[in-house]
Amino acid sequence: MGITHATRPKPAQPAVETAIPNPAHGAVLMWCGYRRTCAARRALGRGFVGGGCESGGMWSDNEYAEWLLTSQRGVLCRAQVLSLGVTAHGLAWRIRQGGSWQRLLPGVYLTVTGEPTQAQREVAALLYAGQPSIITGPAALLKHKIRCPASAAVDVLVPARRERASRDFVVMHRTRRMPQSWTVDQALRYALPARAVVDTAAALTGLADARAVVASAVQQRRCTVDQIAAELRERHRPGHGLLHTVLAEIAGGTMSAAEGDLRDLIASSGLPVPFYNPTLFLDGKFLARPDAWWPQAAVAVEVDSMEFHLLPEDWEQTMRRHRRMSAAGLSVLHVSPRQLRTESRQVLADIAAALRAGRPAPRVTTRRLAA
Repeated sequence: MGITHATRPKPAQPAVETAIPNPAHGAVLMWCGYRRTCAARRALGRGFVGGGCESGGMWSDNEYAEWLLTSQRGVLCRAQVLSLGVTAHGLAWRIRQGGSWQRLLPGVYLTVTGEPTQAQREVAALLYAGQPSIITGPAALLKHKIRCPASAAVDVLVPARRERASRDFVVMHRTRRMPQSWTVDQALRYALPARAVVDTAAALTGLADARAVVASAVQQRRCTVDQIAAELRERHRPGHGLLHTVLAEIAGGTMSAAEGDLRDLIASSGLPVPFYNPTLFLDGKFLARPDAWWPQAAVAVEVDSMEFHLLPEDWEQTMRRHRRMSAAGLSVLHVSPRQLRTESRQVLADIAAALRAGRPAPRVTTRRLAA
């Protein structure tokens, strides 16, 4: 038997999520060959356990080994395995068919059996990519709790000079713009939200998906529109048309993916163009900020998502806003994101009927969102 992540585990360390500046040349050594092998050999010098074959094993009280297995979620590269005193023969014994370890990528091993977790796949991707390397794309967005299309791949940024091909679930992205700061969770390094948003959007083919990514990042305050725009300006290659479109929509007042769907629906309908996300005032006092607004008929449309009404207080706040607008003489139409997609004709018919029946509300003034 050999050391696995489950053998005398060191207590899990709390996840660290903080922006770490890139040191000189962007090189951060992960214990692979840390202080070469001298520290590991000193820790292993008193004896070995397990092994089961001529390979020898690893010292059970080796704090270095336990720290390494914990911080890297039980994933090791070949150099790390050898630095812990396991011979090449011992490694081959462990990863044989039916062995206690498994090979995830060339030169990268998981020290337990069973399906690897997402975090273990991400550690394996970084070990395979080498140093420096940083996770970006959907995997980084998920770390930041930003909604994005599902992806089985782990996207990794590496320097442009790095000659390492994509393999299995790892997609390598060579870049001359390696991030100068990143988010750290033990052995894992993730691109900051704005970079991850732009890298993800570059691979998307649907406007709705791009809207959803940007809206989630901005609404959850993971990054700002200005940060995304600044990241986009640094790019010197095509392939970001969708992101440019989404940022232009936001400048025009569209603040969510569902509102983008509403904009598209109205644009294709022949209805008068409304103001999007304007600020309304009643006798000079703030009244509301509807998703779409036709001042000539005092008609407002609100896109109400279940995501923002999971708590009773959220729903009550929406009802209070509706009462305020109705009391001011506005006609307020509520639609769901699903209705925009599945009942689009009826939604348009309802808006058209409200516009025909409406009339201006003289006490209500409009301030458009600044572009």
